Amino acid sequence: MSDEPLVALGEDYPELRESVRRICARYPGSYWSALEEKEAYPTEFVGELTKAGFLGALIPEEYGGSGLPLRAAAVVLEEINAAGCVASQGHAQMYIMGTLLRHGSEAQKRRFLPKIASGELRLQAFGVTEPTTGSDTTQLKTRAVRDGDSYLVTGQKVWTSRALHSDMMLLLARTTPVDQVKKRSDGLSVFLIDLSRKNTGQGLEIRPIKAMINHNTTEVFFDNFRIPADSLIGEEGRGFRYILDGMNAERILVATEAVGDGKWFVKKATQYAKDRVVFGAPIGRNQAVQFPIARAWAELEAADMMCRRAAALFDAGQECGADANVAKLLASEAAWKAADTCMQTYGGFAYAREYEIERKWRETRIYQIAPISTNLILGYVGQHVLGMPRSY
Repeated sequence: MSDEPLVALGEDYPELRESVRRICARYPGSYWSALEEKEAYPTEFVGELTKAGFLGALIPEEYGGSGLPLRAAAVVLEEINAAGCVASQGHAQMYIMGTLLRHGSEAQKRRFLPKIASGELRLQAFGVTEPTTGSDTTQLKTRAVRDGDSYLVTGQKVWTSRALHSDMMLLLARTTPVDQVKKRSDGLSVFLIDLSRKNTGQGLEIRPIKAMINHNTTEVFFDNFRIPADSLIGEEGRGFRYILDGMNAERILVATEAVGDGKWFVKKATQYAKDRVVFGAPIGRNQAVQFPIARAWAELEAADMMCRRAAALFDAGQECGADANVAKLLASEAAWKAADTCMQTYGGFAYAREYEIERKWRETRIYQIAPISTNLILGYVGQHVLGMPRSY
């Protein structure tokens, strides 16, 4: 028998999908448009997802979660976006929690995971990116210096989504100066930060960043912010490895989320092409309208299969770095192609907010930039899969 994991076809986890769809049906486009106008957080929606156990899907049952595989969590995110809703709050908590689950102490897991699963605590903020380092994580400048039974944190993070709406944040900071380590990736550590003292004048300030999509993103400033020593996750200096360990899950979740967006666009475009009558016939009869939609559907199907394969490998405990990255690449581009096709199908009406096309169109563009850009994935494939020299 082959050790190759099985990849489910069709609508796997049908009961799970139907449960998500029922929740999403109560949150139409008008709900999301109103949130965007106010730059507000979807408190009610997140509350329902949490109560139903979806945001605790990956937390083992012994810690109060559902103990589901990564593929099940990806299905949740796919269905949220396919329904026209926004899954970003869910994906963040799912993959951030993984670092705590895999590398936290037993005391940390028993203290925090049940509360995250129940919704008593939100862990939806991830402090990695900095204004001057971007994707070069090994060059980050935020420092955490041991001071007795505490650490003093100083530095700045940017594009830290949901920090103002989260109870805790996962933070990557340098604990050993870069000139004192053999490898640049050494000397970085991961901390679980209590955000209850934000904006209280005690060394932690969070400011919102106005952006073209409503992801409640912020910049975070640390000024000798004192945190307990037991905020450290795992061993000091090994944080970069811990972060990398969770990136495959992140890529797979976000890729499947993008597939969900793409399916929403194809469904909208297909229906409009059937209903919109010009010169006495539905516009979908014209090949110039019909063929781009058909191609968008085909590309999404291919991306979806790559997402399923990556998730199957991840859940089987097998190497999935290449698959996770390629799934993210293909899904981000397929979703954007579907978004652009839908815009073109609707024509000028796509710009009218009542159709929701322009909102989802803006949201879908981010997948080619974050959490990893298209070019970085291509560099990974070129060097680590195809064995070509490191590019510059």
